[in-house]
Amino acid sequence: MGRVADAALAAGGVAIGVRPAGLFRREIAHTGLTEQYEVKDMHARKAKMNELSDAFIALPGGFGTFEEVFEVVSWGQIGIHSKPLGLLNVAGFYTPLVEMVKHAVDTGFIPAAHAELVICESDIDHLLTRLSEYKPPAGVNKWVELDEEKK
Repeated sequence: MGRVADAALAAGGVAIGVRPAGLFRREIAHTGLTEQYEVKDMHARKAKMNELSDAFIALPGGFGTFEEVFEVVSWGQIGIHSKPLGLLNVAGFYTPLVEMVKHAVDTGFIPAAHAELVICESDIDHLLTRLSEYKPPAGVNKWVELDEEKK
């Protein structure tokens, strides 16, 4: 995250940090960020990032990244936000995840429209273009669909 922040700042951009209180030692916090928020916990961190974000991009990562990706998708699915989520598929990192989503669609666990909540590209310029052109797929709020089915 530090290298991404450094690159954004070097290019004249903005880099905002949202850090849970007490989770990380102060000395590893990035000191050159445009803004930095300290929040109560990880739940508050994700809520603050959602509040501040126009879109989400996930770089390759571990369990924490996966958890955040699926929470962003879930929030989009139930209508908490309508922001795009992009996966930067460096060296095919996210290909198995995309295949898993396709499998879940094929087996009826995820509606096909909901798969459109995840944008995956290996080229950052293509990813940014797709994110800027994003329109939320119609009918993705699964709770609204359930209410409609009852009528």
